[in-house]
Amino acid sequence: MGVTIRELNLLPAVTPPTDTMKKQVLICSFLAGTTLVWLAGCATNPTSSMALESTKYNIESTEKLTLLDRTVQEAIICTGLQERVLPDGRLEVVAMVKNRQEQAVKVQLNCVFKDMQGFSVGDETAFQTTTLAPGATEAVRFTAATPAAKKFTVRVRHAR
Repeated sequence: MGVTIRELNLLPAVTPPTDTMKKQVLICSFLAGTTLVWLAGCATNPTSSMALESTKYNIESTEKLTLLDRTVQEAIICTGLQERVLPDGRLEVVAMVKNRQEQAVKVQLNCVFKDMQGFSVGDETAFQTTTLAPGATEAVRFTAATPAAKKFTVRVRHAR
């Protein structure tokens, strides 16, 4: 009575994989490996990305007007910046600022004068305080102390 397990059909017969199955396994393995490599390349260290800050460009070195805090960003817009060179070679800047809110806003403005390369010439005006009525536009004037000033940045902050 020599009955084997195979004869009782308790174990399925093992057949060698076909070429189609081999290709499917290879493709799935390749796609899984590629996905893992891609995901590993996307991973960044959050502390290192914060440490790498661009020193080439920032808002204050590329823009002529900088709104320094959130309340000013929500309340104020600049409707125009005028610049002209005075007869003695000094730069004069007029900033037109408008209150977009329905209540009065008190802000402070100053101007940092810069050379042709955008570096400060050491001429920074004191902050001027102005109160803007709802919907009002006001012109604020700044004059450089030296003819070395060729560029500028007007800074606006909420009055303290």
